Amino acid sequence: MTAIRVLAAVLLLAAAPVQAQVPPTWQPRPGVQAFDPNRYQADQHRYEIDRLRARADQREALARQQEIETRLNRLRIEAARQPEPVPPPPYRALRSPEEERGLRLSAEERRRATANRVGQIDAWLDPGAD
Repeated sequence: MTAIRVLAAVLLLAAAPVQAQVPPTWQPRPGVQAFDPNRYQADQHRYEIDRLRARADQREALARQQEIETRLNRLRIEAARQPEPVPPPPYRALRSPEEERGLRLSAEERRRATANRVGQIDAWLDPGAD
């Protein structure tokens, strides 16, 4: 047991000078520039601004790409669309009362002539009807 105690004591004594050689962290070492919190903060701001600009550029590129895709999809849909059906003919134009009366009279004359001819055919087909 004593050998272990002696060995532990030797190790502790050997490590003690090493701890004493560590320079304090709150004082800058010679030849090394001291920490400047303002410069550090400015660098952090610059890095953040650069990161935000890069993200904005990515969003802008994505927006342009989606706009182009939207236009292409719209053109594809319009090209695949069925053509418009032919509209029915417009309603007949209104006529003046004189034109309407003339058309009614001519239609009445055509009906009388048709009835007269049909009557002649019926009479010829049925000779005993007289």
